Amino acid sequence: MNPDQILREHLVKLLHGGQAFTPLKEVIADITLTEAGTNIPELPYTLWQLIEHIRLALYDIIEFSRDPNHESPEWPSGYWPAEAKPASQAILNRSKQSIQEGIEQMIYLVQNPANNLYEPFPHGNGQNLVREAMLVAEHNAYHTGQILLMRRLLKTWESSS
Repeated sequence: MNPDQILREHLVKLLHGGQAFTPLKEVIADITLTEAGTNIPELPYTLWQLIEHIRLALYDIIEFSRDPNHESPEWPSGYWPAEAKPASQAILNRSKQSIQEGIEQMIYLVQNPANNLYEPFPHGNGQNLVREAMLVAEHNAYHTGQILLMRRLLKTWESSS
């Protein structure tokens, strides 16, 4: 197997998560409307705000990676929802589903051999597809840990460790 294909396969595993931590998909799967909007003392955001932040950032990274005309939202307001809780379980579920779809879209970009992993995007400042895929994985892993900890504080997550 060639090194390019090996890297693509490693990036896919990294994007799915689960090699060193519980995958994001599992950590958010059963979060309820009530849980998502519950404030935890001393924390600056709710689970809902964190889930939406992941979705918004993921969308921005994917669009930047595939659309040279994409304009990123203003930082930080464009990456965080103002409301502390979702309006409905359906909206929360759509956000969670959108995250999974976004991860699959990034995986598609990575797996497509027509996409050069290393060539800098003409519309960027040196960013390339391998960097953006790793950014998605790192960002998701960081916030997955936060979500897991928040769920433990809310006593809605049990773990054997």
